Formats: sequence, structure tokens, C-alpha cells
Amino acid sequence: MALKSVELADKYKHTSGPVYLSGNQALVRLPLLQKQLDARAGLNTSGYISGYRGSPLGTYDLALWKAKSLLDESNIVFVPGVNEDLAATAVWGTQQLDALPGATCDGVFAIWYGKGPGVDRSGDAFKHGNITGTHRNGGVLAIYGDDHPGKSSSIAHQSEQAVAANMIPSLYPADIGEMIEYGLLGWGMSRYTGLWTGMKTVNETVEQTSTVDFDFDSFVIRTPNDGVFPDEGVHYRPGQYNPQLDEVLVLRYKLPLVHKFVKANGIDRVTVDVSQRRLGIVTAGKTFKDVQQALVLLGIDQARAEALGISVYKVGCIWPLEPEGIAGFAAGQQELFVVEEKKAFLEDQVAKILYNSPERPLLTGKRDTKGNILLASDTQLEPIHIALAVAQRLESLGVGDDALRSRPRPAAATMRDCGRLWCPRSGSITVFLFGLSP
Repeated sequence: MALKSVELADKYKHTSGPVYLSGNQALVRLPLLQKQLDARAGLNTSGYISGYRGSPLGTYDLALWKAKSLLDESNIVFVPGVNEDLAATAVWGTQQLDALPGATCDGVFAIWYGKGPGVDRSGDAFKHGNITGTHRNGGVLAIYGDDHPGKSSSIAHQSEQAVAANMIPSLYPADIGEMIEYGLLGWGMSRYTGLWTGMKTVNETVEQTSTVDFDFDSFVIRTPNDGVFPDEGVHYRPGQYNPQLDEVLVLRYKLPLVHKFVKANGIDRVTVDVSQRRLGIVTAGKTFKDVQQALVLLGIDQARAEALGISVYKVGCIWPLEPEGIAGFAAGQQELFVVEEKKAFLEDQVAKILYNSPERPLLTGKRDTKGNILLASDTQLEPIHIALAVAQRLESLGVGDDALRSRPRPAAATMRDCGRLWCPRSGSITVFLFGLSP
């Protein structure tokens, strides 16, 4: 059998079939695909990328420079920022295409990138750019890199709270394939809503290398047909200055449009479902992969999940959380267990959405129903931590089977926090996979 011809540039040129690439290379491929997506729709668009390097996006600029010839062919300009806020200001300017005569393209899709400190210092540019609106054929994707354990930063970073404070919705991909999918959906959301779209990345996604089989040729962005739009529209309005109106448009129209877009494109979805729901796990991004591994550690496959009543809801848009999807998943559950790294973010949104529901389930996450620590808020989660917590919640619900109870219970299954062995339930250093020690 003849060998297939393979080139290093395939990771940027192939639109279907498997390609081997890193997270940073996926972010290079992303604007190239957007250019092709626009051309397929009859749009002559250009791209603009600016930001400031920092782990986990520390080598993104190097990957962009290496692909300069491909970017040039697609009229995509990369200009690294002097700092993150100047880069964000330049990105903001790309959405004002209609403010000046002589435009040579139909729109400019833009990327801002930076790590946690860049998000912190760029708040003013983020807020102004987001609230004044994107271009109808442009859109902004703000890719922010978080260093949860502080591996290569002066402090540990969690940035979704700051991004949400500027009223920017956030997508959180779980792997390289989703970085490409969510990036394209992010620009689609930005054009549909008039808002910037954030995309959260962490070391475990950006710094991995894997084979991705993304079928771009059949990729479709679904435009909701039931969105409510204001008379003024949701995009940038040249020459108009009305801060109060801008805020009204964001809160009354644009953010609700995010919910419509998320629902229409299935960005949040049930990945494991069962006929009799008992324990529903809600998670997102990197932690979704950890949940999958935790279930493997507990010997829980689809058949076992069915017997135990365990279902899983994967959130793709971590803010603002789409309410109908989470409410539907909560229906019939005895308990929702929100699994996320660092400070609670999804858990608080779930609580607000379900608070007035007459049949709301128990809600656990960082703490159990008695107020005891269940998942750490200050250290990075690993699959074993989640497995222990899931086992505790099953035990609390009185759910189990002989196969689960008979699994090995090694004393080595412990948490390590700043050099100390720690069990989130009681402080004990002896922890079993099912039935935590007293």
C-alpha cells in the first residue's frame, strides 16, 4: 500500500481528516479557518492578531511568526502588543471599520491574547471595546491563559471572574479540538451578539500536542431564529456616543442573545445520561477530562452509570450560563455536584438559576450539604481528588453497588496541599476510594 504524503504544513492546510498539532498551533490554524469560513459565505474578510506572551500562551507569537507566509496569504496581520492593554485597544479599533471611508474588506475578525495579569490590566480596553460593539462581519475572540497552580507565574491566576465583570461571555474548551471548534463558534457568537467572546485556556490544553480530526468541510454555525434585537442593532455604531444606551443594549439584549446562541449550537450538552437520574455532575474545560478519568478510577462506565444514576453535563460557555439547559439537566436529579477548579464560578450561577425552582435538587461543589470542604478552592484538582468526592456523594445519597464497594481502597489515594496530606471531608490522611475514613 502506498504511503500517504505528509507535510509539516498539513496542520494548517488540511480542512478534514486527522492532523497532528499543538495547542498554540491550533490557535494559529484558527484564523486561517475563519478566513476560509468567510470565503465560503461570500465574505472578503481580513484578520488581526495582537497580544502579549505569557504562559500558557508563551509561545503563541513564535508559532504565528513561523506561519507568517500562510497568514499573509490570508490577509491576516499579526502585530504583537507593547503590552496587553495597548493590544486590546488596537483590537477594539478593528471593529470600527465603518467609521472611516475606504474599507478594503467586509470585516476584520480579531484575536487578543494574554495571560492572567494581562486580563487584569486590560479591563478598561476590554470594557470599552465590548460595550461599544463588534462589527457585523468582524468579531473579537479574547483568548486568555490561566495558570491555576502558579507553575510559571508570580501568583496563581483564574480570570473568568474578571472577564465576566467586563460583561464578556467566556467559552472553555477541554482539548485542542475544542479550541478550534470553540474559536470559530466564538467569532460566530461575537458577530451575532455584538459582544467580544472570551476563550479560557490553561496549561493542560494549550501545552498538549495531539492528533485532531476536525471536519471543517461540514462545520456549520447555527444562527438562532428566535433572538430579540433592539432597533439600534447590537453592533458598533459609528459616531454615536450614549453610555447609558450601550449598557442597556448589553444587559437587555446582547447577553440574552448569548443564551440563544449557546442553545442553538449545542455548546452546553449532556455527555452521560441515564434513565433514572440521581447524581448529576456539572463541569467544564480541563476539569471535564478530569471527571472522565475519575469515573474510570471508580470503574464507572455507561452501564455502571446507568445502574448508579450518574449523569454528566459539560458546560462549554461558562459565563453567562445558559439557564434552560442546566434546568433541564437538573430535572429529576437528587443532587447536582459542580466540579470546577479554583474558586466557585459555575456553582454560583447554577444556584441562582435553580433557587426558585420548586423541585430543585441538592447542590454541592466546593462544600457538601453540611458545609464541609469537598473540593479545594486553592489548589489544582486531579482525577483522584474528584473520584474521592464523587464516591462521597454517592455514599451520602445511599447509592452504590457491590462492584463499587469491592474496589481496592488504597491508603495512597490522598490529596497533597502545600506538602500536607489532606482529606477534604475530615482532615484524615487515610482516604479510601469509597467510604472515606472517619
